[in-house]
This record gives sequence, C-alpha cells and structure tokens, in this order.
Amino acid sequence: MKITFKGFTEHALFALNIFIIFLLIFGKQISVPLWLQSFGRMHPMLLHFPIVLLLLAMLLEIFRYNKSYATLTLYHKFTSGLLLSGIFLATVTVIMGLLLSQEDGYSGSTLQWHKWTGVSLVFISSFIYWIREKSWYNSPLSKMFAVLTIISLLLTGHYGAILTHGENFVLAPVTPAPEKVSIEQAMIYQDVILPIFTAKCASCHNMEKAKGSLNLTDAASMLKGGKNGKLFVPGNPQISLLLQRLHLPIEDEKRMPPKGKPELTATEIAILTLWIKGNAQLDKKVIDLPQQDSLRILASTTLGPSPSMAQQYDFAAASEATVKKLNNDYRVISILDKGSPALSVNIYNKTIYKPEALKELTEIKRQIVSLNLNGLPVQDEDLKTISTFENLRKLNLNFTAIKGDGLKHLLPLKQLNTLSLSGTAVNFNTVKQLVAMKNLKELSLWRTDIKENEIGQLKQLGKGIRIITGFKDDGKSPIKLNQPHLSTTVSIFKNRIPLQIKHPINGVEIRYTTDGTEPDSLKSPLYDKEIEIKESVTLKTKAYKTGWYGSDVLTFNFYQSRYSPDSIAFIVAPSEKYKGDGPKTLTDLQLGSFDIQNGKWIGYNENMALMLFFKKQLPLKSISVNMMKKIPTHILPPQELEVWGGTNEKNMRLLQRVKNPMPQKDEADAFIKMEVKFKSQPISCIKIVGKNFKKLPEWHAGKGQPAWIFMDEILLN
Repeated sequence: MKITFKGFTEHALFALNIFIIFLLIFGKQISVPLWLQSFGRMHPMLLHFPIVLLLLAMLLEIFRYNKSYATLTLYHKFTSGLLLSGIFLATVTVIMGLLLSQEDGYSGSTLQWHKWTGVSLVFISSFIYWIREKSWYNSPLSKMFAVLTIISLLLTGHYGAILTHGENFVLAPVTPAPEKVSIEQAMIYQDVILPIFTAKCASCHNMEKAKGSLNLTDAASMLKGGKNGKLFVPGNPQISLLLQRLHLPIEDEKRMPPKGKPELTATEIAILTLWIKGNAQLDKKVIDLPQQDSLRILASTTLGPSPSMAQQYDFAAASEATVKKLNNDYRVISILDKGSPALSVNIYNKTIYKPEALKELTEIKRQIVSLNLNGLPVQDEDLKTISTFENLRKLNLNFTAIKGDGLKHLLPLKQLNTLSLSGTAVNFNTVKQLVAMKNLKELSLWRTDIKENEIGQLKQLGKGIRIITGFKDDGKSPIKLNQPHLSTTVSIFKNRIPLQIKHPINGVEIRYTTDGTEPDSLKSPLYDKEIEIKESVTLKTKAYKTGWYGSDVLTFNFYQSRYSPDSIAFIVAPSEKYKGDGPKTLTDLQLGSFDIQNGKWIGYNENMALMLFFKKQLPLKSISVNMMKKIPTHILPPQELEVWGGTNEKNMRLLQRVKNPMPQKDEADAFIKMEVKFKSQPISCIKIVGKNFKKLPEWHAGKGQPAWIFMDEILLN
C-alpha cells in the first residue's frame, strides 16, 4: 500500500489528538522526563507558524463556496494542504504547551484559559478538516466553523500574551497612565518598589506564571521568595539574590530580567539597593526618610510632585556650553537631577577664592538652586551677589568670614529653605531677621557665638524652622565620635587641591595620614590648618577627644591627572550596553560606583583597545586606568594591559606591559588603579590595549565564559 505524505500527516494528526486527550486526563499523574521538558520549552518558538497558517486557511475556507472558486481544484487542494499543515503544527504546539505547563511556576486561571482555548482550537480545526469533504458540509457551515476557529485562535493568543507579557499588554500603549502618587502620600514599598516589580518583573513572576516559584505581585509572596530561597537579605544588599541577578552580564542565563525583556534602569536598581540596605521596610512613607536621604531623593524622581512643589522649577535650563565654560579647577557646576534645569554649585579652593567667582555665575543665576561655599573667605558684601540667585533653595556658608551684617541681602530669596551658618561670627541680632523668611525650614548655627537662651528665642520666633546647634558635650558616659568632614568631594585634580578637615564638636583633635597607614592619636600628623594635596594619595583621617571613643577612619582617595587628551577613539567598540557617555566617560573626572548600570562605565566582553591623541607633545611618564573587580558578575581586571606611545600613529612603540594573575574566588569587590610607568618622553599619541581573561575558572558560576573589563577614568601624568 502506498503511503502519501498527506496520508501520513492525517494519521499522525489523529494520533496526536488522542495524545492531547491523554495529557488532559492523566497530565497530573505523569512525570515529564528532562529531555521531554526541552521539547515542551520549544512551545513559544513554534506557536507563530500555526497561527499564520490557520488564520490564512480559515480566510480561504470562508470563500470556498464562492462561485469564482467553487470549481477551482487548485484552490481547494491548496486550502486543504494549508489547513492540514496549520492543524498539525497547532497540535504539536499544544502538546508542547501541555508539557511545559507541568513545570513549576505555571498556574492560575489565565493558564487554564490559555490551555483550554488552545485545545479547543485544535479540536475544532481538526473536526473541520475531517468533515469538510462531506456532502452535507455547505457554505453556512464553512463560514460558521471558520469564524469559530478564528475566535479560538485570537483568544488563545490573547491569554498567551498575558502569560508572557502581563496584564493589559495589548492595550497598554493606549491606556492612560495612572496618575502618580504625590511624595507626601507615597509609601516606599507600595508606590516606589512594587511599581518597579510590576513593570519589569511581574510578567514572569506572577500568580499565573511564577517562574522559579517566585511571585512579585504582592508583599507576602515577595517575602516568601522562590525555589532559590529568599529574594534579599534586609540590610545587606551585597549578598541579596535579587541584586546579584540584576548585575549579571546580559549574556548570563541567570541574569534577570532575561535578554529580550525590558531592563531595569540604573535609577531603579539604585532604589532597590537602597531599599534593601534600609531593611526593606514595607509600611514606611517616603517623607518619613530624612530630606537628604538617597532613597528619598531617587524615589521622588518616580513620584508625582508635591501639590506645593508642582511648579518647583519654572525656568529653562542653562546652555551646556555656558555650564562647561564656568566649570574650572575651583568651581564645580552639576545638574541636580537628570532632565532637570536646576544646577548645584560647589566652590572649594580657599587660597584662590575671589568675589569674582560668584559674580561670574550671573549667567546661570536663575538655574542655581544649591550653592556650597563652605570654608571660603566669603564676606558679607558677597551676599549681595548671592541675593540675585532668585531660585536658590540651599546655601552653605559654614566657616566663612561673614559676620552677619550682610544677611539682610538674603531676605528677598523667597525659595531659600536651607541655610547653614555654622562656624561663623554671626550673632543673635543679625540672625533674628531670618526667621521672617516664609520658606526657611532649616538653619544651622552650631559653633557660633549665639548663646543657648538666644537659640531658645530663635526657636520661639521661627516655630516652623528646624535650628541645628550641634552636640553639647555634657561630660557623661563616653560616646563614639562621628567621622571628620572634608571640604571637597572632588577626588581627581590637575595640579593641586587645597583641603580642609572639619568636625562639628569643639575640642576635637583630627589626625591624618597620606601613606595608607591608619592614623593614631599620638604619632600621626595633627591637622591644624589647610592641607594641600599635590599628588595622588590615600588620605585617612580620624577624630579623637579625651573622654570619647575615637571615630571610624574616613578614607578618601585623591588622584592626580595633569593632562587631558584632545580626543579619544575606540579601536574596539565597547559593549552597546556598557558604553557610558562614550569617550567622555574616560576623562570626565568622575569615578563610578559598583552599580554597573549607572552609565559611568565602559565595558568590554573581549579585548579592549583605544587611542588617545594630543595636539602638542607632552612629557608623559605614567598612565593609570581605573578598573573594577566584581567577581560574581564576571568583571575582572584585564589579564594584561599594554601601553603604546609615540609622536604619531605610525611611529609607536610598546612603553610598558602589566600583567594580572587570575583573582581568587573569595576576593572582595574593588576598584583597581592599574598604573603603567615609563621613562618620561614626548608623546602625542597613546594606544591602550587590555586583554581580558578568555575563560572564567572552574570555581566560577560562569566557568568557561570570557570575563568582562570595566573602566571609567584614565589618569595621565
């Protein structure tokens, strides 16, 4: 007997329909072997083929009895073949889906609707195929069954989309976005954390499709965790599974969200990290956090504005060229928030400060909302210039030379809400006038000549103002001192950087070292005046006072970079995901954090190579590249770093090569400054080549995969 392809397919179709019935009846009693699980997981890959074939076949079926086509043999054979192919593939797809549904993480009503509409689709379309050649089959029946099949097809696809992409996937683009909760009403978990899970995680981790037995649609399920354990350790983000999975390279199969799904932004990852670090509280309001708390600041960018702050910034942004022009070695101007026109200004070089440093800011006076003049010889007369910064919210005049006569110039600043006058010569009479400022909420007055009873009077006069007066030493049981404060947060400098170290408590001795050793209370240098940093050092400082426990050591790294390249070109392009702000990332004088998603890093999953060009020949003698080491996320320093130099691209020679051993399993996360030193020589062209480890070791979760190289700053001296 001759067996045709059509005949074989028809018999196979009948057998597969019987197998579907078997799975529906006995599916819960059988255990799917691993090799068959892989077959089931091909369900999403195959399902698009039967959708197209069945849809086209049903459209042809509707017009089958049309006079134009009723006698066309080719039309009928083509429709029959198309229908058989579509039903056969649909049947295989349904079997795959039934096998896939046996795995953990699939449950709920949506899954049941998807399963039964899919099974109905196969049974209805199979029934049509077996009866469509009967004598009693006619035009009305063909149209009715075709429409029924198309409806089943659309319903099956709809419920499948919900399982894959979440609720309201189809209509989301045209559905009005819900109104954002204001910061005054927002709960940290309900209005900040849960929306992140809902937008980026819940499509796979919900009641219907709990991948890894993890459901992130409500607090109780989230805290329960999944088959791999708890999602996070409150207070300890470093060992929390959630953050470990978020920071894996995108190619890693364990990374979340997986490749192809919407990724979390750097801000969202930072919010989750800070929330976990703060013990992952569920019932706390955003405004319960301190005003300068990092989580509160980031959360506020995702929330609706306060009714009173809705029109907070009603001015346009300053031009990028103007901001760039005003930035220099003693004045740092930065954007307060991404997309915001508001600017923050920090002036920090005491030795070269002149009133012109303030007057030059008049070009951006409308955009300045925060001004830090801590420790500068600012005079009362300079406050006239500051009074023109009409949108100023925060002003730091701590340890300046003002005496208070010029405070009257600040009264017209209607937006000013935070004013710091600690360590100045102001008195009760000059400060008293400030309590009339309606928006003033915080006033710092520690280490001034204002007496305790006068502080009490100020608190009575300005009942809505929080007056900070520092700590009063009552001589009782010893308390641990808090860390000293540095006058700058700038860590990279060109020639020199003056540095002041302060402490809010009177009578404190500040000891420091610049050789990497821990400062002690006897032998380490005693800070008594400004320190001038002239080379790359690690500064460690500690506070001591009789009757008190010494503070924790404050460690701060200063890096010198005398020269900047005129241009940078990538010979090998960095990863599309980790390309930072392009070449500017390597010379913007900003060091990145361990958050690899924050846009501050250049990342390679292969060898790195780039060129630096200088218009004039420079007497270079060292080059340092700041690298990251974060072993769990596959980020290692390069196995080998080469620096080539010369007077042009065609005339280059190897200046130095540095090699790194493979890191050990338990090495901590770190920033590594790989320095290459060579004999000073005129150079106008530099090539830097980094060779990554090609295979991670056996003990690593990503064994056999190539390591990543991450860099964020190049220092030239």
